[in-house]
Amino acid sequence: MNPNEPPIIDFAPFYANDSTKEDLIHQIRRACEQFGFFQLINHAIPTEQQTAVLQHSSEFFNLPLETKEKYNQATGGFNRGYERLRPQNFEKRTKGDLKEGFYLGQDLPLDDAYVVQRRFGQGPNKYPSEVPDPKGFRRVMDEYHDAMIELAVAIMQVIAHTLGLNEDFFGDFCDHPVSILRLLHYPSQEADASDLERGTKAGLGIGAHTDFGAITMLLQDDTGGLQVWNNLSSEWVDVTPVPGAYVVNLGNMMMRWTNNRYLSNLHRVINTSGKERYSIPFFFSGNPNHTIRCLPGCEDEESARYPPITVHEWMAGRYADTYGTSDGKAIGDMRQEPGL
Repeated sequence: MNPNEPPIIDFAPFYANDSTKEDLIHQIRRACEQFGFFQLINHAIPTEQQTAVLQHSSEFFNLPLETKEKYNQATGGFNRGYERLRPQNFEKRTKGDLKEGFYLGQDLPLDDAYVVQRRFGQGPNKYPSEVPDPKGFRRVMDEYHDAMIELAVAIMQVIAHTLGLNEDFFGDFCDHPVSILRLLHYPSQEADASDLERGTKAGLGIGAHTDFGAITMLLQDDTGGLQVWNNLSSEWVDVTPVPGAYVVNLGNMMMRWTNNRYLSNLHRVINTSGKERYSIPFFFSGNPNHTIRCLPGCEDEESARYPPITVHEWMAGRYADTYGTSDGKAIGDMRQEPGL
């Protein structure tokens, strides 16, 4: 494993609540400041649950295209469902990023207050009936989503400690969050795609980008292909898959919230493995009505660099910038996080 890769951090001390927790806080603080990325092991998500969600994901993507298109995310107005190959193009040098996806979130009824308000990322899910086990698909996805919210809250508690704040400082932010589960499938690319100039002719799995929200937690299979920019060594480094681990990274919202103290870093995917790649990022962006303002203790000599903004305004604005969405277009129609 390349020593310039993001660090692997043992999360077990969080649950032990003993003196080793201070070392955990130190490790995550350093990773947030220097890299904006780390891999998390010994968390509370069982291996069996991870295996199940990856299996159901691959079964969906194995369906015929015409079947998957029945669940197109462009229909229904809540940005849930299927996204076909090459819908995004982050580096603008190819015909599009070589991946397909399926969006899920917390399955909310139409009379939920946040859905009625058309808050960002809030709405009902779509569940495919053509997969081998439709009931199992729905159960696994919903249970996994709930488990990932719990892990996200735990990580936010540790991040609060890294900033010298009370463990429950982000409690209101974590209530009724924008939380998107995205199933992703990357076909294999040409063997020379690791050479950026030649590889982009065929297209990257996903071009270099940063995420928009607070934190992202990625479950990846053993294929590899994720690369992160190392600011210290000025190079792209592979993020070697670690069985059961989550690749955790900070988004632009967290960088803004900490007044640039913590880093939202560039990353991309190039799948030259010769086989299919499956990954499942979980994007946690918090309560859409929560106001993001410079955190206590993060002011510098210029005070706060950014004015206060709500999660809803921030996320909607980022997607409007990225996709050219007009102010008059329904927020529920905006596309979600790029992916990993």
